[in-house]
Amino acid sequence: MAELIVLRPGPLSTVQDLGRFGVAHQGVPRAGALDQPAYAAANRLVGNPPGAAAVETTLGGLAVRAVDAPLLVAVTGAPAAVRIDGHPVAWGAAVRLPAGATLDVGPADFGVRSYLAVRGGIAVPPVLGSRSADLLTGLGPAPLRVGDLLPVGADASGPGVLGIDLLPLPEMPRELVLRLLPGPRADWFLPDSLVALAKARYRVAPASNRVALRTEGPGLIRRRHQELASEGMVLGAVQVPPDGQPVVFLADHPTTGGYPVLGVVPEADLAAAGQARPGTPVRFVPTRRRS
Repeated sequence: MAELIVLRPGPLSTVQDLGRFGVAHQGVPRAGALDQPAYAAANRLVGNPPGAAAVETTLGGLAVRAVDAPLLVAVTGAPAAVRIDGHPVAWGAAVRLPAGATLDVGPADFGVRSYLAVRGGIAVPPVLGSRSADLLTGLGPAPLRVGDLLPVGADASGPGVLGIDLLPLPEMPRELVLRLLPGPRADWFLPDSLVALAKARYRVAPASNRVALRTEGPGLIRRRHQELASEGMVLGAVQVPPDGQPVVFLADHPTTGGYPVLGVVPEADLAAAGQARPGTPVRFVPTRRRS
């Protein structure tokens, strides 16, 4: 079996696929790639089927070496310099990685997360139906470290799309606009809270991670101050802790929580949330429509 060896893992690189489904009742988050369109594009470029595992980097890129077989690879997501043995190669396109050669993905120029797909997929053992690393529960493979060997799956998915440019993907967000479906606990806040939220300006907080996008800005005021029994949480839920700063739950979010949920961000908006750097302006737009 072909392998990649990790030479430089960057600040945080993890194996991700579509995520775990049907296990939230066991307290297991979905996990999976935060920028699903970019992840899917990388797999498409190398000819993988949907759901093949890839590597998600965070801000600082990574470097890997093809151990003993040539590989077909592609990098998408946050734009970054891509080099093979020091020579520039295309970002957003399938390229050949010779046996023994080093692929270096540099720091993200814009955005946060890049995706490295390899023909055959990253074939780490699945856990509960997924190869994704879940940073909240610790399920799946651990974040990559120097010297880790990443097995590559059998090459059985077609020729890839060498020489074809990547289909257009959304630009990395310079302002994050998140639609907000009201409820289920909007009545725990002052009556004009949604109006105030829409008028206010927030920014992405440095404490944001794969669990949640945290914001900094005007605190929302509750009109009910009693304790709320722990209840189920969904992807995109906007929970408001005691400091009043909205928190948007992302892929590794807890499946239950005790702070009131003002609303839910539609899943289609969450890829941009996964690419928003700390300090990026955030604007919430209350809506009644999911699409």
